[in-house]
Amino acid sequence: MRVRYLLVALLAIPLADAAFLLWVATNLLTAVQTVALVVLTGLLGMLLVRAEGRHTLRAVQRKLATGEVPTGEVLDGGLLIAAGAFLLTPGLVTDVIGFLLAIPPTRYPIRELLRRYVVVPYVDARMDGFATGAVWTGGFPNPDGAAGGDATGGTGPAGTAGFGGGATADERDATDAADDDVVDVDFEEVDDGDEREDRPR
Repeated sequence: MRVRYLLVALLAIPLADAAFLLWVATNLLTAVQTVALVVLTGLLGMLLVRAEGRHTLRAVQRKLATGEVPTGEVLDGGLLIAAGAFLLTPGLVTDVIGFLLAIPPTRYPIRELLRRYVVVPYVDARMDGFATGAVWTGGFPNPDGAAGGDATGGTGPAGTAGFGGGATADERDATDAADDDVVDVDFEEVDDGDEREDRPR
């Protein structure tokens, strides 16, 4: 399903770009001026991407030198690569998208949305919850997995021991009933050797 939406977006952007260029060339500018505008925005955008790329690379080096993980800077690098691709594509719509990805005030919110809704869920699914700390800590896992609510279960974020956040009332009652049937037994270990010594001969 996501691949379908991506293909639709890849087809819609060039069509919108061509239609907007045609409208600008016929209503606002001449054909020569439109071409010059596209070339100028592309050159300015590439200079901006180059400067931001150097700044991002220095930030990555600083993070690595201090032992920190440059997660945000790596995402910035990916967005700058995408910005360069958009800016190299002839057109005004792609240039606008490229500038949005290259300028820090607009790139940072896009980076945070990308981190929250794409990177973290993907890494969390690949690492079984270790990325966000939603790991299994006890009890029995929810047989339905994530479909039943919180797949972490146990004493994790769901707060329900033995089941995920999607546990039903019957499951919780069964767990409580099983806990009531548990009997604690105290015992004392006796050494047989000591008993033999105490016996009369």
